[in-house]
Amino acid sequence: MPTLPELVRAHTHLGDGDLDWLQALVADWQVIADLSFADLVLWLPDRDGHGFWAAAQIRPTTGPTAFVDDLVGAFVPAGRRPLLDAAWGEQRVAREGDPEWRQDIPVRAEAIPVRRRDRILAVVGRHTNLLGVRTPSRLELAYLETATDLTRMIAGGHFPFPGERSDHADSPRVGDGFLRVDAAGRVVYASPNALSVYRRLGLSSDLTGLDLAQTTRDLVPPARRPDEETLSAVLGGEVPRDTEIGSDTVLVLRAIPLRPQGSRIGALVLVRDVTDLRRRDRELLTKDATIREIHHRVKNNLQTVAALLRLQARRLDSPSGREALEEAVRRVGSIATVHETLSQAFDDRLDFDDVADRLLVTVAEVTSHDGRVTSVREGSFGTLPAEMATPLAMVLTELLQNAAEHGYGPEGVHGRVVLGARHRQGRLLVAVTDDGTGLPPGFDPEGSAGLGLSIVRTLVESELGGALRIEAGAGGGTRVLLDVPLETA
Repeated sequence: MPTLPELVRAHTHLGDGDLDWLQALVADWQVIADLSFADLVLWLPDRDGHGFWAAAQIRPTTGPTAFVDDLVGAFVPAGRRPLLDAAWGEQRVAREGDPEWRQDIPVRAEAIPVRRRDRILAVVGRHTNLLGVRTPSRLELAYLETATDLTRMIAGGHFPFPGERSDHADSPRVGDGFLRVDAAGRVVYASPNALSVYRRLGLSSDLTGLDLAQTTRDLVPPARRPDEETLSAVLGGEVPRDTEIGSDTVLVLRAIPLRPQGSRIGALVLVRDVTDLRRRDRELLTKDATIREIHHRVKNNLQTVAALLRLQARRLDSPSGREALEEAVRRVGSIATVHETLSQAFDDRLDFDDVADRLLVTVAEVTSHDGRVTSVREGSFGTLPAEMATPLAMVLTELLQNAAEHGYGPEGVHGRVVLGARHRQGRLLVAVTDDGTGLPPGFDPEGSAGLGLSIVRTLVESELGGALRIEAGAGGGTRVLLDVPLETA
């Protein structure tokens, strides 16, 4: 399905500023759909004047939809829908006298021009499924009256409000709690849900007729509410903004000033009880901090183990025993590197490029042949899940160590080890390439009994579910290739 920016650029003459205006409208129009009990469709005029393109669509959460199928990307020739032509050409809200019938559903249609400054950019079609219409209650009448004010603001160029959006996760919706205040900030109508929210703050009376800002001040201690200017501006409906108040009960309130003729006649104030949401946020923050602390302590413990192994290695007279313990130190260090990175992360994924670069430095410090063998990274690993990072770090430690240590025979030979990484079709492709002496004659990777290669093969095939290939480099030396699936990444 094409996006709004794609359709704007492909079929219209609208500029970047116009696109920003339309995106702000679409980000905020769920409120209008819910207040109208109607579907909204954004129609863009074709640059050649041949008709209109459906660029965005929203369904109401408060009533039945008028459209079973999505319309985005559809084209309507000029003359096919007279309401669109009238709203566009006459720059006015156009309403249908008789309902349309769509798949045996009567639908009332309206067309609302979208104005920005002195220009009409598009048309919003508003379509109400009349099968869901009944004798309206006070709540529904308040909804519809407010929806009418907002549609007149769209036609007059007073909505949306630049820089203000309601599409973030905890923004209140119409069904959470609906308040209508007059120009003085007094409540004209409060939905049952809005009244219930204020009951949880401690209100014992009705909200109707009360000054919303002052009532909130009386219910919420000063330390638990925003500054006086913000409180008065938002709860008085003077500015399009949201704010958060409360402690034991936490509310998010959002004000939408109503200016159908240009001057403010009052405001729509949406309210949502986010107490449980904030409690879960605090629990998640505590849990995340605990997990990071665990990774930090594991890293410290592993470094302690590595230090003990290093100390033991210095006391051994056997060169082979000392070498084995030094290899164990590097393996433990690679795991510690992963845990150190995880201790600084805020989720269960980590930037593996940072881990790879640390491994390159660590291996180079031990097996650098006095600086004559250098190691570099080319490409990017991207972000990987934690469960994949540890085995991959151990594999790279073994491969980099082998390349730097065994790929170059006599000291004094200059060389370069390259660690390459790239993504392709859901897989991670890794290559460790050196320009050293190459594989020994008759070398069989499958029959090799070396501990390092056995560790690599086991981790790649069993832990990572990937494949390992060892071959001669194109210009000499050795290349080791890893092919690892990223379905779980």
